[in-house]
Amino acid sequence: MAQSYIKRILNAQVYDVARETPLDAAPLLTSRIGNQAFLKREDLQPVFSFKCRGAYNKMVHLDLAARQAGVVAASAGNHAQGVALAASKLGIKAKIVMPVTTPAIKVDAVRALGAKVLLHGDSFDEAAVRAESLVANEGLTFIHPFDDPDVIAGQGTVAVELVRQAPGPLDYVFVCCGGGGLLAGMAAYLRYVWPETRIIGVEPADAACVRAALDKGRRVTLREVGLFADGCAVAQTGKETFRLIRECVDDVITVSTDEICAAVKDIFEDTRAIAEPAGALAVAGMKKYAAQHGIAGTTMAATVSGANTNFDRLRYISERTEIGERREAVLSVTIPEAPGAFKAFCNAIGKRNVTEFNYRYETATDARVFVGLAVTPGDGSVEALQHQLRAKGYPVLDLTDNETAKLHLRHMVGGRLSPDIEDEMVFRVEFPERPGSLLQFLNALGKEYSISLFHYRNHGAAYGRILVGLQVPQGKRAALKNALDRLGYRFWEETDNPAYIEYLGRADN
Repeated sequence: MAQSYIKRILNAQVYDVARETPLDAAPLLTSRIGNQAFLKREDLQPVFSFKCRGAYNKMVHLDLAARQAGVVAASAGNHAQGVALAASKLGIKAKIVMPVTTPAIKVDAVRALGAKVLLHGDSFDEAAVRAESLVANEGLTFIHPFDDPDVIAGQGTVAVELVRQAPGPLDYVFVCCGGGGLLAGMAAYLRYVWPETRIIGVEPADAACVRAALDKGRRVTLREVGLFADGCAVAQTGKETFRLIRECVDDVITVSTDEICAAVKDIFEDTRAIAEPAGALAVAGMKKYAAQHGIAGTTMAATVSGANTNFDRLRYISERTEIGERREAVLSVTIPEAPGAFKAFCNAIGKRNVTEFNYRYETATDARVFVGLAVTPGDGSVEALQHQLRAKGYPVLDLTDNETAKLHLRHMVGGRLSPDIEDEMVFRVEFPERPGSLLQFLNALGKEYSISLFHYRNHGAAYGRILVGLQVPQGKRAALKNALDRLGYRFWEETDNPAYIEYLGRADN
């Protein structure tokens, strides 16, 4: 029963390394969502994440023999820093296995705290396998990032502070969720103290292992895990965390990358702090849940769980923020290739704020414009503009939710497929951003396929993206897809993507 955790949480030892973080009012966010919003600022911990709570509470309970042998952990970063800090405080030797995709800021921070770092695998789950081998071979104690009662209890102390700091029982509490340690610990305490409060977990849409488990009624392992919110890149929730979540949590929702980016901006505007993607999950969920359910006039709190992100990632986050808030629309519009046509199109747009404008000559009769426009979310202006343009004879394609358009084509507009190129196939590929990954991809393709298009863009994230066009005769298409499957990188065929056809396909398509 979850009530058995109340004593554990109240007796948890965390404040030798953790500090009590504030519950800040968020006036701008409050105004935006129409509900009183509070932010639980775990980004203000010494390691800029709540993870030091659970790690220390686990390690302080180890016996003398276990302390002398040392500990090992697997982590995408924040748990690693928590373990390293706790080990330093307690005088315990620590080895941390981190995925090679972990942002450098987290790797450097762990090393600075005195722990030995081993980089292995592309995800937490691969790192965990290596860590478990060190348990067997070297007798180290494994400090699990979430599926351990002492770790869960340590994370539950966030809820103890929240209850003490809030003006009264809140209507909603939103908690970020990766493996589920913070959600399970906070939910166990909140359900006991505030039984009427609705507790909502929030996961990235491309790493929603808890939502998948709830849907199936049992724990499942995700086949693929997105890496954008690397602090929550977990393929399977814990056994104990899942038990507590099923008992205590009202709902678990998912949010997109764009919605996470928008939440990073919301947090910045109210606090001037920059949350990492996983740290902004709960705020993204709070905004989405309030909008979808038409909730107004209630009290809500969301965890800001971490602030460990590479500075270079801010370029990508900033680029996606306006779309994540539904404050930017991206459209493709076909206009006549004739004198005065461009001016006529600008007049048709009116006085709207243009965020991006890409134009290139295509044929003697038509040209296509790739345009970004600032809009007000939810006011129907995007739909109204499209209707207005079509009424004036302009074909319009809405690309606002088209990943290929937003990631690549907005930077490549204008290059048409040559009449000399036959049998082109186009793929969008994601791969871990580490030395040799791009070469590994090219080697997997071999020499059988001629590359007709290639676009690569590094966003400063844990993974890279390419858009590649290949000349592939019909008889070799199955072999190509088998080669990509064996490589193990996430990929999507985009040959029939309307954005590709509009801007990069053959002119007579």
